[in-house]
Amino acid sequence: MERKILNTLRALDTSDGAGVRLKRALGYNPMVRLDPFLMLDAFSSDNPYDYIAGFPPHPHRGFETVTYLVEGHMRHRDHLGNEGDLKQGGVQWMTAGRGIIHEEMPQQQDGVLRGFQLWINLPAAEKMKPAGYRDIADTEIPRLDLPSGGQIKAIAGEVTLGNEVLTAPVHGGSTDPLYLDVTLRPGELLTVPLNTGYNAFLYLFEGQASVAGETVQSDHLATLTDGDSVTLEGGRQGARLLLLAGKPIGEPIAQYGPFVMNTQDEINQALSDYRDGTLTAEPPEL
Repeated sequence: MERKILNTLRALDTSDGAGVRLKRALGYNPMVRLDPFLMLDAFSSDNPYDYIAGFPPHPHRGFETVTYLVEGHMRHRDHLGNEGDLKQGGVQWMTAGRGIIHEEMPQQQDGVLRGFQLWINLPAAEKMKPAGYRDIADTEIPRLDLPSGGQIKAIAGEVTLGNEVLTAPVHGGSTDPLYLDVTLRPGELLTVPLNTGYNAFLYLFEGQASVAGETVQSDHLATLTDGDSVTLEGGRQGARLLLLAGKPIGEPIAQYGPFVMNTQDEINQALSDYRDGTLTAEPPEL
């Protein structure tokens, strides 16, 4: 059963961190989420003053963040002592779990910074697990060149296209996310299998694309109906888009900024832990 477009949303201009200008496609209010996805931010600028102040130290609890850099690079460090420099084309996959305090500082590379940050929820049973992260270099991310000149880059999950299987460095888990960066030439068609029952959306960041005859413009997000596949067609100038799907968690969400839990009491506890300096502490053994 082919998926169609359910709703189309225009990404809203906003800012975060110390004034980083971005477009928020998911998560700009509690009604604009798609379980298990909480938020999607797109940032793109050739003006360093739009992003150079970055994201100073801040906490997270209860979910995962996925930062994907298309252009530029970003220095980061956290309370665990991890420190690195996420390079162009690379991905940082961070599990906040019980708690993490980190900072992300974009760096100029020919003046340009472009990328995305995705928030993925965790089920209640995993919200308080130990924090962790991994940096994935561009060279570790598998690609498939399409017959008409397009390309697929598999950031998360596994997808079978014809006789080819792309298995990303991050796959499986409770939400089993699929995260593809898809480039299509003008008029190029691509059918991607998707798990029935998984929520899915696409985000256009270059050109235009259509699904079942309905066109999606750049800087727009389109949620998809249920089904076992989606067919994408590049517009007159081609298209570049993110295609994401994930297994819904189906649990209540309580959120206060960087804390995402199941109840307001758990949010209050997170705030208390942060004030007391115990957000990142290991729970006592029973």
